Amino acid sequence: MKQRLYYFSLTFLVMAIGYASRCFSLPNTIVYDYVGDALWAAMIYLGFRFLFPQKTLIFSLLCALGFSYSIELSQFYHAEWIDYLRSTRLGSLILGFGFLWSDIFMYSIGIIVVYQLDK
Repeated sequence: MKQRLYYFSLTFLVMAIGYASRCFSLPNTIVYDYVGDALWAAMIYLGFRFLFPQKTLIFSLLCALGFSYSIELSQFYHAEWIDYLRSTRLGSLILGFGFLWSDIFMYSIGIIVVYQLDK
């Protein structure tokens, strides 16, 4: 239970930092355009650690990469129902809008960094 609380707390800390990176940085800057993607993916890794604390770190790393890449690849799919979800604030934060290779790269960076810190 202590381990779950630890990862739960870190998840919300990363969410707060990610939110701040969008609110307090200027558009078209590295922080505004890229750091949030790395923090989002780090949050996903921490979420897997929270859900599966008994599993290995590699398990969480692979699940986070798979989940993040799947979300990014889903942006090629444009049905009315999913585009409606993407038009909401929460839907846009979770699902994004359009596929970008830079997002894949930043997801990888964010997950690998938090994985290394977790080790």
